[in-house]
Amino acid sequence: MKNLLGFASFVLIVGGISGLVSDHLWGLHIFGFVRHLVPADHQTAGYLVMIAAGILLAASTALLDRLGGDDHA
Repeated sequence: MKNLLGFASFVLIVGGISGLVSDHLWGLHIFGFVRHLVPADHQTAGYLVMIAAGILLAASTALLDRLGGDDHA
């Protein structure tokens, strides 16, 4: 579970940063599929929300790791 949360947080953070960079500087998307998660009229705000959600997911994953919530039974 922690690996899945870590991967999702990575995708959200990198996808959000990639979206911000591609909207304001270049037209290159690293994770092209994340642009379908953001409404067309609110791209900057949507990418910022994706970055914030990725940071919160990463923090919750780190908290699970610290509390010893091991998935190994």
